[in-house]
Amino acid sequence: MCAEHAGRADRGPSVVTRRALRTTLSACASFFVCLYALDRPVAATYALFAAVSMAALSHIPGTGRQRAAVMAKATPAAWLLLTIGTYLAIRTWSAVVGMLLIGFFLAFVAAAGPRAAGAAPGLQLLYILPCFPPYAPDTLLERLAGATFGLLLLILAETFLLPERPGPTYRRTAADAADTAARCVAELGVAPYTLSAASAETAKEAGGSLRPFRVDEADRPAGPGLRDRALSHAGLAARTLLARLVNLPPAPPPPGPVPMEQEAEVLTAVGRAVTETADLLEGKADTTEAADALRRVREQAATSAAREAPTTAPRGRRRAAVLEVTDAAVALATAAELAVRGRHARVPEDVDSGRFWYAGKRAPRLWWHRLAGHAGPRSVYFQNAVRISLALAAARTVAGVDSLPHGFWAMLAVLSLTRTTAAQTRATVRVAITGTMLGALVTGLLLALIAGHTTVYAIALPFVMLTAFRVGPVRGVGWAQGLFTLTVAFVFAQLAPVTWQLAEVRILDVIIGSLIGVVFGVLAWPRGAQRELHRAVALLLTTEAETVERATAAVVEGGPGHVPDDRPLQHALTMAESAFAQHQSEPRTTTEDPTTDWQAAMMSGHHVLWGSRRLFVRGGPAVGPANGVRLDHRAAGVATRMRKAAEWAGAGAGEAADPRSGPPVPGGPAMDGPPGVSSPRFFAALAWLNSLDVDRMTGADHLFGPPRPNGSSGPAGPTGPAGSAGQTGPS
Repeated sequence: MCAEHAGRADRGPSVVTRRALRTTLSACASFFVCLYALDRPVAATYALFAAVSMAALSHIPGTGRQRAAVMAKATPAAWLLLTIGTYLAIRTWSAVVGMLLIGFFLAFVAAAGPRAAGAAPGLQLLYILPCFPPYAPDTLLERLAGATFGLLLLILAETFLLPERPGPTYRRTAADAADTAARCVAELGVAPYTLSAASAETAKEAGGSLRPFRVDEADRPAGPGLRDRALSHAGLAARTLLARLVNLPPAPPPPGPVPMEQEAEVLTAVGRAVTETADLLEGKADTTEAADALRRVREQAATSAAREAPTTAPRGRRRAAVLEVTDAAVALATAAELAVRGRHARVPEDVDSGRFWYAGKRAPRLWWHRLAGHAGPRSVYFQNAVRISLALAAARTVAGVDSLPHGFWAMLAVLSLTRTTAAQTRATVRVAITGTMLGALVTGLLLALIAGHTTVYAIALPFVMLTAFRVGPVRGVGWAQGLFTLTVAFVFAQLAPVTWQLAEVRILDVIIGSLIGVVFGVLAWPRGAQRELHRAVALLLTTEAETVERATAAVVEGGPGHVPDDRPLQHALTMAESAFAQHQSEPRTTTEDPTTDWQAAMMSGHHVLWGSRRLFVRGGPAVGPANGVRLDHRAAGVATRMRKAAEWAGAGAGEAADPRSGPPVPGGPAMDGPPGVSSPRFFAALAWLNSLDVDRMTGADHLFGPPRPNGSSGPAGPTGPAGSAGQTGPS
């Protein structure tokens, strides 16, 4: 689902006008050539509806050239769907089974990102189109030729007619964020070794620009492919790096020259690597020497920290924070190289195979990972696919059993009017039926007046179609349905003699399709993503709490490093992010707390995922009894806050439990305060625990107990790694 601002930008008057002109030109030109020049009415029908389906019914994001690229890639799928639909439409039972299975798959493919989701409705219509009688498999070649001609003209129109100026790509935005990080690192390398207020604000804004809902859908790296995953990961790493730099604790007076010299060397290596990464993303350079050098410096610093004698709290916090900065910079460099070079990227042997599991994988396997990760009733994509496929199959059953005239229109009404919530569907249907009835009234009068004068219909069609595709997206579904009723009447009046009764049939079909959509909207997950978001966030927070306790126990006990099995947390994070994305496009209920910050849960999820993995992989000696007690107590406090937030989220909208109820939350300053000196491993774990913030989720920090102790590195804030532009886990 698109963000609200992206949706509005995508439907601005100038954008809608361009698309209406392209759709009208390609649809009418292909229709007139096939019908009047070649005398091929079947080809003319499929040419027009192929162009209309991919241009008007689809919601492919981006500029004309970006849309044309998606349409070109979808053309083979259109051929396949037309062929299958033509042969399955002969018998009602096979057509219904095909509608159920193919309808589910085409809707479910929305899990692959905005571009796939945008093209899916148009492909659905191309499969539905052969359900319009006559069911004539012998005309398949003519159908394919007409559809190909219509799509070809549409692709050409999108590419060359009134081209838009493309905006900044996500890759360029990530490069700008890396440049900002490099400037921050340079400022941190000189006295007083902290960022100024202006630089901190610039860093926060740069990180915020990478948030997925501030990026146009066409440029959002949300697809399942390797480059999209890597670019999404690069944005996540850049946001994390900027947050770490903003929250870097001040440098204490050094106990000696060696530690400060080593820290300066680390920050210098970070600055060089980040600058190189920015050049790589912008296409200005093709080298990775600085990134390789940073990896070596990081290992040396980590080894030195592990061997370092216990140190003071200010020094320990600074050392742990600098190592976190280094890790974020290494992740950014690795992800950027994968995003630019794809499967040809050189991945170092010591790279985190869990974090960059997708490196070197082929597209089919990555697609399978994404779709398999959402193949269950807890995924909003799965729920939407079940809802629409059942509704389409029911509409096809009614059209076949009752021999409904123009039953294709009933299925089109299901496809275009069914929404993700029952309330949305009911509201949409009321407006759509009103618009259809008014449009049918006008259509009936015009058909009665014009009668069989085909030339009048041919002359008027481009103007009617242009008005429909220009006014409908701007004025709403009622206008769209009314004007589309007039458009299809003018089309069919040129294919065969019609009377005013065609308008009556149109009303009947739309009403039947609308009622079917309402019924299945009520029966199948009627609340859309709202309830699923509560459930997904509750599961995510519970899983986070378990991970926090498990990682802290590993630090306290010590031992060799190992790769943890954090697939449950990755999957929970994926489900929460997808539910939140759909929730953004649905109307808010009156019972929902407007102060709820759902992205705070995703933010803490990313912190828990990568922070715990870092602690698990490094290993090290036990932190000692006293520090172990302090870490256990701090982890218990964090986990308790997460579980209380999970209870609050899981209660559901309008029935939320009071987070202030329940036992007191452990983790006060007396227990959290470190001793005079502690080991670097203790400070690394403490810095991670202090960065986990779920209080922001409810918009009231006091609800979950006392604030974090003094010396915390603080939450990532708006530049933290929340709401990644695409899933970075196995899904």
